Amino acid sequence: MIASSMSLERLLADRRIVVCCGAGGVGKTTISAALGLAAARLGRRTLVLTIDPARRLAQAMGLPENARAPVPVRADRLAALSIAPGNLHAWMLLPEVIFEQMILELTDSPEQARRIQDNRIYQLLSRMTAGMQEYTAAEAVHRLSVSGNYDLVVLDTPPSRNALDFLVAPGRIAGFLDERVVSIFLPKGERRQGVLARKARGLIDAVFARIFGASFHAELFDFIDAFSGMFGAMRDHANCVKRRLESDAAAFLVVTAQGSTVTSEALFLRKSICRMGFPFRGFILNRSLAGPQARQSPEAMPIPADCLASGLRTEDLIALAEVERWQALRDREHLNRLRREAGKGAFAIAAPHLGTSIEDLCGLALLAQGLLEAEALVEAEADA
Repeated sequence: MIASSMSLERLLADRRIVVCCGAGGVGKTTISAALGLAAARLGRRTLVLTIDPARRLAQAMGLPENARAPVPVRADRLAALSIAPGNLHAWMLLPEVIFEQMILELTDSPEQARRIQDNRIYQLLSRMTAGMQEYTAAEAVHRLSVSGNYDLVVLDTPPSRNALDFLVAPGRIAGFLDERVVSIFLPKGERRQGVLARKARGLIDAVFARIFGASFHAELFDFIDAFSGMFGAMRDHANCVKRRLESDAAAFLVVTAQGSTVTSEALFLRKSICRMGFPFRGFILNRSLAGPQARQSPEAMPIPADCLASGLRTEDLIALAEVERWQALRDREHLNRLRREAGKGAFAIAAPHLGTSIEDLCGLALLAQGLLEAEALVEAEADA
């Protein structure tokens, strides 16, 4: 039996962070947006934090490409869905903005922050795609969830080749920022002056200057020097981000779809989330026919005269219905497997297949309603 305390609706009402993970192409962004809309309907001030939404979905939510802060979904669009103004915000994450905010917060003075931001190495690093999205996504969800501006932050994780990169990014940063590793790069006044250290530094200086040129070499060490005073603060901050994501304030959901490869990845991701100590709370099977959709028998459907004139026959509809029934049976078996694999205190529900891509808020509202109805069906079956 699935405990009501672990239901999707209770999760959206109680948690501060919901993280949607999953392989590429399973619909994480759309599910994340639908969950955010469902939470806003429950009266929570909700932020959907995404990375690269489909263009029409971004337009529907009013997401400008280069916004430097979350933007509210227009009040008139929310009113049509019975959502109070200001209860739904969205933001397309910009890694360089998150880095800038973090630097301003952790440096000792505006001068130090400016020195770092003006450095060419920092400017290149803050705009790198590989690895930067993963760390800044973790940083952003932590920062915004404790800001006091939102009751819930729903994160659509980056479209990484490795879905686990987001999970390990804070710990990886904390491990990298170790003075024992970087001290050899620091200026003479800020590192140990042993013979071995001096020789190593001299060798590094020579190699870097020869390969990259004296100008780049100077900028690199100026960058490390500027950062040196905040390594400890950044390491502590990264550990704080990790603890926040491991706490009961967070919930991790794995979005998946039909297909053996996708399912294997979802099960592996669930095991990895649990092994790392993050709170896994459920699977969402997207674009599924396993839910409670009402299906009418073709024999009972009247065929319009113009369709009959075009050659459409009842037999054709029956053949299509048999294919749909087979798909529904297959999806149901898939959903039951996810329920068995979910583990204690976690759920597995089916997001309805709406028959088309979702490109507006009305479509998201239908998807959100379908998710909650699918959950209600699961709980009714468990109580039966």
